[in-house]
Amino acid sequence: MSNSVLIVEDDPETVELVRLYLHRDGHEVLTADNGVDGLRIARETQPALVILDLMLPGLDGVEVARALRQDSDVPIIMLTARVEEEDRLSGLEVGADDYVTKPFSPRELAARVKAVLRRTAEPLEHGPEQLEHSDVTVSLRFRSVRVGDKPVGLTPTEFRLLGLMIREPGRVFTRDQIIGRAFGYDFEGFDRTVDAHVSSLRRKLASASGNQRHIHTVYGVGYKFGQADQAQSEPK
Repeated sequence: MSNSVLIVEDDPETVELVRLYLHRDGHEVLTADNGVDGLRIARETQPALVILDLMLPGLDGVEVARALRQDSDVPIIMLTARVEEEDRLSGLEVGADDYVTKPFSPRELAARVKAVLRRTAEPLEHGPEQLEHSDVTVSLRFRSVRVGDKPVGLTPTEFRLLGLMIREPGRVFTRDQIIGRAFGYDFEGFDRTVDAHVSSLRRKLASASGNQRHIHTVYGVGYKFGQADQAQSEPK
């Protein structure tokens, strides 16, 4: 069911509106009104993308996203009615690829679905099928990452981010450059969204390497992959 989209949302009016727009764009739509069923359906059907409400009965959206990321890299768009920035970023920190704040336009959400599917399906760039630096190996062909002999599970967005940075070790990428080249120019997030994805990627690489740091913050500029320059940067 490679063209299907799963909506996990307990408000039937929201589900119906989003369903209409996704059907118009050619998607088969699956639905669940609680986190337990949403997680089960996602695992059983392996949809192309999951739209996941943050506040759900049974399991909340953060718990569902965390569970999905244990065995799946399906793109996830989180829906949140919370207004605090940290709440909106909580889904990204456990593996969501984008978020939309309620109330939202169904047209906007359908556009986000199209954008996320496009940027997670497109190849990063033409070039070698495998990239290596230090103990990190990225296979663009198989969309896999290893640190030493340990596999590392990344979200599609994290994979694109690592693929961008490992091509040019030592280069400092600004947030705008990351948005343009790894996320796509249609990305409508903000700087803290980039920070959340970088932070999650950094934690995963460090966990697999025994806390070796691969991605460093250059304060006031952006991020770089490779050895830290103590005069300009330090881990965040």
